[in-house]
Amino acid sequence: DPTLKLVQDNPCLTEFITCVLALPEPSPSILSFTLRLAGILAASENRFQHLQQEKLLARLFGRDGPLTSAVWEDASVRSGWVEGVHSMMHPQPALHFLCNGGGIDVIFTLQGDPSLFVASAASQLLVHMLTLSVESETTKPVSTKDCDWPACAQMIIKRIEDSLQSSSASHIEQSLKLLTSLFGSCRATWTEVLWLGIAKQIESFLTEETVQAEHMLANLLLNMAWSPVFCDSEGSFWTLVTSALEHLTPVQVGPLAVGILRLYKCPQDVRIQALTVLLQPMDCILRAASQPLEYAGLLDVSVSDPATVESLLSSKSSCISLLCQTLAHLEELLSLIRLPVDLPYTSLLRSLMTILQFCNGFLSPASPLGRTISRILINCFRVQRSALDVLAALSERKGCDTLIGSLFDVLLAYLESPNTNPTVLKKTFQATSKWLVRLQELSCSNSQWQQMEKILEDVFLLLQKRLCSPCWEVRDSSLEFLTVLIKCLRDQDEFRQSLLSSEVLRLTENLLEDPESYVRASAVTAMGHLAFITYFAPESPVTGNQYNKENTVAKLQEILSMDPEGFPRRAVISVFTKWLRQGCTGQLEDTEQFVSRVIQTVEHDLDWEVRLGGLELVEIFCSQTICQLGLSKCPYVPALSAVTSSSHRNESLQVFCRTKLFSFLFRSLCDCDKPVGQRACDILLVLRGNFYPVSTLKDSQVTGDSPAGHGIAWLQRTLRQGSLAQNFPTDDGDGVDFQDPESMMLALGTIDLEELHDELNKSSDHVEKSPQSLLQDILATVGTIEENEADCY
Repeated sequence: DPTLKLVQDNPCLTEFITCVLALPEPSPSILSFTLRLAGILAASENRFQHLQQEKLLARLFGRDGPLTSAVWEDASVRSGWVEGVHSMMHPQPALHFLCNGGGIDVIFTLQGDPSLFVASAASQLLVHMLTLSVESETTKPVSTKDCDWPACAQMIIKRIEDSLQSSSASHIEQSLKLLTSLFGSCRATWTEVLWLGIAKQIESFLTEETVQAEHMLANLLLNMAWSPVFCDSEGSFWTLVTSALEHLTPVQVGPLAVGILRLYKCPQDVRIQALTVLLQPMDCILRAASQPLEYAGLLDVSVSDPATVESLLSSKSSCISLLCQTLAHLEELLSLIRLPVDLPYTSLLRSLMTILQFCNGFLSPASPLGRTISRILINCFRVQRSALDVLAALSERKGCDTLIGSLFDVLLAYLESPNTNPTVLKKTFQATSKWLVRLQELSCSNSQWQQMEKILEDVFLLLQKRLCSPCWEVRDSSLEFLTVLIKCLRDQDEFRQSLLSSEVLRLTENLLEDPESYVRASAVTAMGHLAFITYFAPESPVTGNQYNKENTVAKLQEILSMDPEGFPRRAVISVFTKWLRQGCTGQLEDTEQFVSRVIQTVEHDLDWEVRLGGLELVEIFCSQTICQLGLSKCPYVPALSAVTSSSHRNESLQVFCRTKLFSFLFRSLCDCDKPVGQRACDILLVLRGNFYPVSTLKDSQVTGDSPAGHGIAWLQRTLRQGSLAQNFPTDDGDGVDFQDPESMMLALGTIDLEELHDELNKSSDHVEKSPQSLLQDILATVGTIEENEADCY
C-alpha cells in the first residue's frame, strides 16, 4: 500500500511523535505541529490503523491526550488539535474513534472557545463530521426517526437539539452558527429531514424576547433560502421567513430582505414583503419630512409596526446605522443588471434627496419626528456618502426624469457649501457626472437645451471655486470630475461652449504646477482630455499663444523629464499614449519627432511604470507606422508586390531607426523590472514577424563575418546574461549601432528572441522554492536573526 509505505519507509515520523509525547512539558508550538502532522498522516485508512496500533492517536486526540494538561490552555494547541482531527476525518474508523472517545463533547465545547479561530474551526469540523457521517454511513434516505441516522450523526444532532432547547444563550448561538454553516455548504436532501426536527424550536425564537440571536436567525434563513432544498419547497419554510420579516427589526432582518430580493425562485408575496421591509425606513423619512404629507410615500402598507422604525430613527446610533444599512442594500440591488422586483424609483429618489437635505440642514421639517431626524443627520458623513452612492446608481434607471431639476438643486448646494466634507464632495462629483450624462440624453430627446445649459453654467462656476480650494483632496477630486465630464460630454456643443467660456481651462493648466503630486497628476490627465476639445477638434475653438498645442506639449514633456514624483510622470506618458492611439499627433514626420523625444526621456526614468508606458507608446507607434506603410495584413490594404513590400519594409525600418526605437527596446530587454523586459521582447517579436517572413528567417543567422555581425553576436551574449542596460556598448569599436537599419535587421534575424521570451516569462519559483535556495536563505540569516526574523519565517 503506497499510503502506508510513507510511514514504514520513514520511521522517523512516528519516532518524532513518540518523542514529543514523552516530553514532560512539551512546547505548545511543537505539540501543535505534532497534532497537525499526526492528523495528516492519519488521513489514510491504513496509516490511521498503523498509528492506532502504535497507540499514538489515543495519546494525541483521546482522553489521555493533552486535553487535561496545562498546555491545553494555549490556543495554538487547541487549534492544532482541531486541525489534526479535521485532517484525520476521511476514513470511517477515524469518525468512530472520535465519537467513542468523547471527542464530540470536546468539539462542542470548543465552539465557545475564547479564540475566534479555534471556535470557527470547531464549528466547521462539526459540519464536516455530520456530513461525512450521513453521506458515508447511510444506505437509504434518512427520516425523522433517530434510528435512521448513523450513530455519529445521531450524537451531533442530539447535541444540537439539546443546545437549542437549553436556557444558555451562548449554546443557542453556537448551534445557530453551526446550522447556518451546514445549510450554507450542504445542499443534500437529508438537510430537510434535519430541519423538520428543529423547525418548531427555531420558530419559537422569533417570539421569545429572552433569546437575543435575531441576526443569527436571519443569516440562517438566508442560507436556507439559497439552498435548492428549501427554496423550491412550499409552505412551512417560507411561512417562517414571512414570520421573521414581521417580527425582527429592520436592522436585524435587512440582510435577509435584500438576500431574498436577489433570489429568482421565491414566492411573489414573500418578495413583496421583503421589499416593503427594505423600503420602510425610506418611507418613514419621506413622511417625516412634511406634515401633512405632500407626496405619496413609498409604501401603501407596512409589514411591521411603523412605530418600530420611527423609534429607531429617533435615536442617533440606531438611526445612522439603519439608514447606512438600508442605503447599502439599495445600492446592492441597483447594481444588478436585472432586478427581480420593481422599485418605486421616483419616490425613492425623493426620499434620497430628503436625506441629503436633512444632512446639510437645508430642510426644516414641520413634524416632530422630522425635526429629530434632521438634528441627528446634520453633517453626518456616513449617511451622506451612502445616499450619494445610491443616487449615482439611480441615474441608470428610468422613471426619475421629472425630479431632475430639484435633484440638481440638491447636488449644486453640496458642491457650493464650504461645509461639505472632501470625501462627500468626491461622491457628489461622481453623482453629478452621472446625472449630467442622464440629463444630456434627455436634452437630446426632449429638447431641454435651456435647462442643460443653465445647469452646466452653474456646475462650471462652482468647479472654478473648487479648483482653487486650499484642500488638495478637493482640487484633486475637482480635476477627476472634470476629466469624467470631458470623456462623457466632449461631443456636445452645450458642454464645450460652457467649458470654454469658463475659467476652468486656465485654472487646470495652473494646477500642472501644484505642490501636491496627486493634483499634478490629475491636472495632467485633465489637460490631456481637454486637448481633444481645444487642440485636436477639426475646428479648434481655442486660439492664441497661451493655449496652443505646442505650449501644452512642451509643458507635459517638461513634467515627464523633470517632475520629482512618479504619479505626474505616469500620467504624462498615459496622456501621450492616448493621443497617439487617437491619431492626434499630426502627420508621420511630426509623430516621429514626438515619439523620439518621449522615448529618449522615458528610457532613463527611474519609475518602471513610466518605462512600461513608454513601451506601450512604442507598440502603438510601430503598429501605426507599419499599417500606414502597407506592411500590415489588414483586409483594407491591397496586396503588395514583392518590390513594393520590400521598399515599404525598408522605409519603416528607417523610421524606427531615426526615432531611436531599437535602442530603447533592446535596452529594455535587460531592465531590472521583469514586466518591462517582457513587453519589449513581445514588441521585438512582432517587429521581426513583419520584417522577416518565416521562410527567410533561418537563412539570416549571423556567423560573425561582418563588423556588424561581431557587435550583434556580442549583443546576443549580453542579452543572454541579462546584463544591465548601462553596460551596453555604444556604436564605437565592436559595439552596436542601433540607428543603422542593416545592423537592426541583422539583430532581429540573429538574436534568439524566443529563448529570451521564455526566460523572461519563466517564474522565479524554480529558484526561490528550491531546497538549495531555501538553505541559502537560512544560512544567510545565521547571526542576524533579529534583523531578518520576518524574512526567515
